[in-house]
Amino acid sequence: MARRRKQVEEHENHERWLVSYADFITLLFAFFVVMYSLSSINEGKYRVLSDSIVQAFRSLSIKDNGEQLIVPPVAMAPVVRPAPPANTQLQEAAEARRKQTAAQMHNMAEEIRRVMGALAQTGEVNVSEGAFGISIEINAALLFAPGDAALGTAAADALRAVAQVLAASVFPITIEGHTDTMPINTWRFPSNWELSAVRASTVARLFIDSGVRPDRLTAAGYADQRPVADNASEEGRRRNRRVTILLESRDAEPAPVGPSRIAPNDPIRSILPEPPPAVEAGQAPEAAPEASP
Repeated sequence: MARRRKQVEEHENHERWLVSYADFITLLFAFFVVMYSLSSINEGKYRVLSDSIVQAFRSLSIKDNGEQLIVPPVAMAPVVRPAPPANTQLQEAAEARRKQTAAQMHNMAEEIRRVMGALAQTGEVNVSEGAFGISIEINAALLFAPGDAALGTAAADALRAVAQVLAASVFPITIEGHTDTMPINTWRFPSNWELSAVRASTVARLFIDSGVRPDRLTAAGYADQRPVADNASEEGRRRNRRVTILLESRDAEPAPVGPSRIAPNDPIRSILPEPPPAVEAGQAPEAAPEASP
């Protein structure tokens, strides 16, 4: 009987280490789970967790020897929020500038439609707004006689009114002359290239006389190379004979304010050539060695 009891006790002693081993594996698994969760937490979640823990400790009370002790509030370090990146500030400034430009363009387009009067309503003058500015398309029959580049009195008055609206802005202006495919061969206009270019230059010169700065203007003649309708019909050729005034709203790059200086600790200095030695006052610069014959 004693031997049997001894065998049972020995059997129980051999099985006991498995319990400790299982506990160790469980703790090890829990440890790795906690480590993984901490490694995958981002800064925002960590900050929320930290604030929650601090808030809980502020209101925590414990009892010691029957007396209730209030844990003093935990002093929190001030949270320093990073300033918005420079790119965000530049984007906000660019967006504000874009909205201001769009509003200014819209107001000018409405003013141009008003000064053109009935012509803008009949389709002879088309004023459109786009992503890059305002386009004013005027039928050439309203401005010039066939095969000529001299402005009529009524056409000049209408263009002066448009020029007064555009003179108040600073955006670049491109004036384009277009013709149909019907050939022309005169002593003044050997081809449609000369006719379209002179018509655009005539409008540009009137704009200058009306107060538009010359450095804002560009005159270009495209002849019959950019049609908007089919030249096979009279109606299409009539539409292709036109003058287009483009007011570009794209922001130009700011002009450089001067040469930039490289900081003394800038890594770019490691690949730059050494500057020439400074020449002291009253000392002649060292002459270059003469080349051997």
